[in-house]
Amino acid sequence: MDRYRGVRTAVVVGAGIAGLTAATALARDGWQVEVAEVGPPEAPSGWGLCLTGPSLRALDELGLVDACTAEGYGMSTITHVDVHGEPAGEARLPRLIGARRPAMAGIARPVLHRVLRAEAERCGVVVRHEVTVAAVDHDGDLVRVRLSDGTVRHVALLVGADGIRSAVRGLLGLEASLGFHGQMVWRALVPRPRWATGIHQFAGKADTAGLVPLSDRQAYVFLTENGVERSVLPDAELAPRLRQLLEAFPGRVEEIRSLVTESASVVRRPVLTALLEGPWNRGNGVVIGDAAHAPAPQMASGAALAIEDGLVLARELARHESVGLGLQAFVARRAQRCRTLVETSVAIAGLEQARRHREAYPLADSCHRLMAEPA
Repeated sequence: MDRYRGVRTAVVVGAGIAGLTAATALARDGWQVEVAEVGPPEAPSGWGLCLTGPSLRALDELGLVDACTAEGYGMSTITHVDVHGEPAGEARLPRLIGARRPAMAGIARPVLHRVLRAEAERCGVVVRHEVTVAAVDHDGDLVRVRLSDGTVRHVALLVGADGIRSAVRGLLGLEASLGFHGQMVWRALVPRPRWATGIHQFAGKADTAGLVPLSDRQAYVFLTENGVERSVLPDAELAPRLRQLLEAFPGRVEEIRSLVTESASVVRRPVLTALLEGPWNRGNGVVIGDAAHAPAPQMASGAALAIEDGLVLARELARHESVGLGLQAFVARRAQRCRTLVETSVAIAGLEQARRHREAYPLADSCHRLMAEPA
């Protein structure tokens, strides 16, 4: 994958949402791209995620939005329910890809990965598994990348899309501290109830819960456990404990709680955030997605930032004569937008823990509308 005959070459580290989107957008602009992914070839497991309006807008520009909405579940509303099980308001999100198309979509994570992976390979991207970056050196206008299997690449661009604990970030000499916010988030795949045609969020006396449709048949339930330390529970205890936590919620949560008994995929993770305070790039290397800005899940927009990053990175590199100038323009264009979303997600997490849910709803709504502005 070394540069030859003027071909622009890139190594992207991480075959997640940000990495595959960036690889596709770069390949379409004539880059020769190799993706190094530390994980196995199998599609990632997991529950699902929400593609908010900015996600759909970026995917539409890549020609992938119809494939995602066809296999996912299109939605336009977020229904808030108070601690007594009564409606507390409804947020109607802006439709960024046309009045007859959804404002957002739930989708199973393996399905989204399959769509992004197929398009990247169609564009000529080479994806290598069980390999990652081991060392990085800057060599003039090139980056010398040594991979974990001992092979070396000399490329014009290195993109670190390797998540919140990014190895590339450290190898580039960039620093970001991880923040834990006193919350553990639970998720479980369940059959979709008929009434669940949009996102539902339930305020509890101690915790918060919700339901996100992923397809006509499937949804995922989430619960944010407040005021807890980071810990790990045995797998056998996850489903019973989640059902116990959901007992505190009235109304429709009782139906959701009963569905968890059928779920074989319950996960519990700490709510972590990260935000690079300084540049995201050094030389011809850059970090994107969660490696640069990992929000708390309260805004359901981590995927949106990752997809936008991949697309905007390619666009800025195409507009500038050198990789260095393109990376500077990319970071300048993205930094404030991503900071706002991360900081808003942290603020909402704090309001949830303080049981100030009615203050959190308009804050989330205003941030969604800000995100509706062009990326």
